[in-house]
Amino acid sequence: MVIENTVGEAVSLSAEELDRLFNIGIALSAEQDINVLLENILTTAKEFCNAEGGTLYLMDSEQNQLIFSILHNDKLGIKMGGTSEKKEIPFPPLYLYDPVTNAPNYSNISTYAALKEEIVNVPDAYDSTQFDFSGTHKFDKKSGYRSKSFLTLPLKTRTGQVVAVLQLINARAPSGETIGFSRSMQRLVEALASHAAVAIDNQLLLISQKKVLEAFLEVIARAIDDKSPHTGAHCQRVPVIARMTALAAVMAQDGPFKDFEMSDDQWYAFHLASWLHDCGKVTTPEYISDKATKLETVCNRIHEIRARFEILRRDAYIEYLEKRSQGKEPEEKLLDAFNARVKQLEDDFAFLAWSNSAQRPLNKSEIERIHKIARQTYHRHFDKTLGLSKLELMRFKGKQPPKTNPSEHLLEDRADHLFDGYNRGEIYNLCIPQGVLSPEETKKVNNHINMTIEMLNAIPFPPHIKEVVEYAGGHHEHMDGSGFPNHLKRFEMSVPARILGLADVFEILSSTDRADEKVKKLSEIITIMADMAKNGKIDPDLFNLFLTAGVYREYAEQYMLEEQIDEIDINQFLIPSDFVQEV
Repeated sequence: MVIENTVGEAVSLSAEELDRLFNIGIALSAEQDINVLLENILTTAKEFCNAEGGTLYLMDSEQNQLIFSILHNDKLGIKMGGTSEKKEIPFPPLYLYDPVTNAPNYSNISTYAALKEEIVNVPDAYDSTQFDFSGTHKFDKKSGYRSKSFLTLPLKTRTGQVVAVLQLINARAPSGETIGFSRSMQRLVEALASHAAVAIDNQLLLISQKKVLEAFLEVIARAIDDKSPHTGAHCQRVPVIARMTALAAVMAQDGPFKDFEMSDDQWYAFHLASWLHDCGKVTTPEYISDKATKLETVCNRIHEIRARFEILRRDAYIEYLEKRSQGKEPEEKLLDAFNARVKQLEDDFAFLAWSNSAQRPLNKSEIERIHKIARQTYHRHFDKTLGLSKLELMRFKGKQPPKTNPSEHLLEDRADHLFDGYNRGEIYNLCIPQGVLSPEETKKVNNHINMTIEMLNAIPFPPHIKEVVEYAGGHHEHMDGSGFPNHLKRFEMSVPARILGLADVFEILSSTDRADEKVKKLSEIITIMADMAKNGKIDPDLFNLFLTAGVYREYAEQYMLEEQIDEIDINQFLIPSDFVQEV
């Protein structure tokens, strides 16, 4: 069979060579690890020519550089880059253009091949006058090595883009003698180069797409964190805790996780899921996620209620002055009545303000007192529909309130408080028994996980990372089935999904960014999590691993405040194995 080489000359390959190239091409196309791929290209090229060594450079088009990717030399025992233990190659990149003059660098054989897009075959570097081999000569003098023949090829895609440069050194005859690279050797490597260029280009494209996806996801996570000070850096720190815990599970030599493993694809899916686990929060309004008091929407409406109390106090003072001017009752008695009324108003407002802050759950008598206070009235002289938007006016549904009202209730649950599925009624919200969220607001907050699942299902993840949705969508499930949204039990969830649930809890409890929460010490956090593990909320096996592997302390020392970190005897918190088996 005849093929065309890069200079247009006809070269022939034997059936054996073609079959070998065909199989190599399939193998290169199938390889998904870029380091393995690059190393296979170099080692295969070396085998074709029985070369002593070789280097593979990757093109950095943005910086106009050739970057050392893999360097092998059998005689010197050098193996750097690729899958070798020594990943980093201590050589600077090769500039395609002079950094000062911007002139093309034709003196270096590798940059010449890249710029000219030509194959360069040098039989003996010591006889060459076209290229600068002074660095090679110095290396040889220092090491005692003899660099002789060089074969340098640009690896080009079908569109003509150079993605890499392959350089082989010192071809060897069967006798072991160093020889030049023959025509037959060059044609084999040249044919290999076309396969290699396509494979490298595909891998670099996939890597680029991964980087774009990961960067986009991290931007989304940071945007969610920045959207609300209430969440702090939650979306950025959960991935840290999750990865630490997953590594501990993979490295476990005994116990329930001794056989647990994660493939590269599962690690990648886990990475994406940990960054995306709360992406549904983009649909949760800030005035709900940030709600710190019961009357808070965009602003805290306790200010409106305080203004009404001011009106009642002023009315009481006016009434006192009017009665005093009439002289029908003793002035001392009138003053006592006024002071008593003021004291009542102050007590009532202080009680409502306390109820608004939700420092503890309300009991029945306290809820009744709110209703009693609400029944007080004041005189409204101004039209409450003035200055409203069209949307606000529509909420009255045609039944607009009177322009003035001599008997307006101090607190109200009005028809226009019901909109967008929420009840903004003042009495309704002040009477929330526990916490600051109404039932519909709680439902909206919890719905972020449904939205997360819905959003992730809309992303066409390839089959090898399809677990992203399951991992991210299960972080609010409980081991006893009491979680949400699908009420999954422990045995129905994967280990990575359970890890994300534990990481989510630990980050929330350890966070120092939440203005509405008291900063907890490490011992308090572990105590709460131990109770959750015992009560079937988080995985007890993972909780034990979290403690015994020291994940909790490793994270604390990096991300928590120094005053949060106290000494813990983990033995008092470990969940017994017989209990674990029952959950």
